[in-house]
Amino acid sequence: KTDFINFISDQEWKSIEPVSSWFGPSSFLMSSMSALFQLSMWIRHCHGYLTENVGIPVWGSYAIFALATLFSGLILGLVSEPLEVDWLV
Repeated sequence: KTDFINFISDQEWKSIEPVSSWFGPSSFLMSSMSALFQLSMWIRHCHGYLTENVGIPVWGSYAIFALATLFSGLILGLVSEPLEVDWLV
């Protein structure tokens, strides 16, 4: 507490450079990072639901998420490939 009070009273805050706009709370980078954290919490919630409420073993839950990851990558790859060709032409 005393260090913070001294930091303010001695005006040490003037010597600190401001945070880059890339790392500001409302920047695209930090918003994307927040979305990833929210996604990880949703995945954790789904894992808990599958193992506790549905009764799927832990390895089964991991297998479901692995297959979902592979399937979504396949779909994104199949969808993005035709779009890239159209953009280049």
